[in-house]
Amino acid sequence: MNYQDEPHGVFFMIDNKSFYASVESIQRGLNPLKSVLVVMSEQKNTNGGLVLSSSPSAKLLFNIKNVDRRYDLPDDPRLLVVPPRMNLYINKNLLINKIFNRFVAETDLYPYSIDESILDLTHSWKLFGSSPLEVAQLIQQTVRKETGLYTTIGIGENPIQAKLALDIYAKKSASLISEVNYETFGAKFWNINELTSFWSIGKRTAKRLKSLDINNLFDLAHTNPFRLKKELGIIGTQLFALAWGIDRSKLSEFLNVQNPSIGNSQVLPRDYIKGSEIEVVIKEIGQQVAARVRHSGKVVGCVHLRIGFSLSNIEHNYSGFAHELKILPTDDNQLLIEQLLFIFHSFWQGEPVRHISVSYSQLSPKIGDQLNLFENTDSQLKKIVFNRLIDQIREQFGIEAIMYANSLLKGGTFIQRQSLVGGHNGGNSFE
Repeated sequence: MNYQDEPHGVFFMIDNKSFYASVESIQRGLNPLKSVLVVMSEQKNTNGGLVLSSSPSAKLLFNIKNVDRRYDLPDDPRLLVVPPRMNLYINKNLLINKIFNRFVAETDLYPYSIDESILDLTHSWKLFGSSPLEVAQLIQQTVRKETGLYTTIGIGENPIQAKLALDIYAKKSASLISEVNYETFGAKFWNINELTSFWSIGKRTAKRLKSLDINNLFDLAHTNPFRLKKELGIIGTQLFALAWGIDRSKLSEFLNVQNPSIGNSQVLPRDYIKGSEIEVVIKEIGQQVAARVRHSGKVVGCVHLRIGFSLSNIEHNYSGFAHELKILPTDDNQLLIEQLLFIFHSFWQGEPVRHISVSYSQLSPKIGDQLNLFENTDSQLKKIVFNRLIDQIREQFGIEAIMYANSLLKGGTFIQRQSLVGGHNGGNSFE
């Protein structure tokens, strides 16, 4: 592969090691690398919740993995189990990214998730050290000194190299830093046989690749790219580039989404088996998303409902269903809910439900309200005014200031969700 014409930059992918668990350890005066601590979601009637984050020592001692359940954890006095505080983690994330901003311009900092960020140091690293490695060490020291947190850093000539260096080597390195470039890429990654170790290759993709006699990154890199495109489509081309450490993406370019949508989802606190209870949550989420649509000054041309079944009740690899329905453009709560419930009753056959997702797409600017000739005009105008009034009250006094009566029915989750951040306990930001 001739890398001469490929983009050559300096990119850092930085991860806050065991972020939630580390923050909780520091709040308790504990060393994040030595504490034995687990952050556990607070889900009533869900076997005590799921593991969101565990400290390195907890993983080492008890082989704890994220999404383990409460009953999977050992009954050991050394293990400290604490609830999440999402507001606290968000504030820490903002503080850490402000530190990163000292090393790069704001336009060269790209938060990737609540615990990862991409830094494009192509034009600034020489201001802070004699090599990218030296700059990475300085960033680690600064974050550690000012927040107590340990950071893991992958360095590459493009974002994908930095990401792979972080995930596969830096997290296991004593220095918590790993560096890769075009020349060393093959030597570092081609001999790794587990395809799912690599970012963007999931179990289904790995299975498909193995059916093509591609068992590792070396095989992938030396497969005819035209064959990959024929078998896998554009994904095949992207995987071929991944196998050679090539990434031509420009992070500074704004991505124009062809079919934007507005949506929300919820993991239910228990298995819902009654249709009436499931309907309540569909209505709650549908109404909440409809309010966001109206706030954006849009109308909806397509509704989408996804229902996920309980893991303990999945049969024949049928984990749920997802369907969409095109409609005449509208932002009316009642019309949107009617279509969501129509989809639900058309495909649900009594399976226990654990996840509900609602989204609205084919958005277009609202230029007026379309009235139905077959419905009373005064009744339609009252519904329009009512929706606007509810939206105005919530915008002024908060979304919890007023709610629909169906949220008081058994199964309703509206009240519970108002205190959550990212689906988990918000906690006190400054505790």
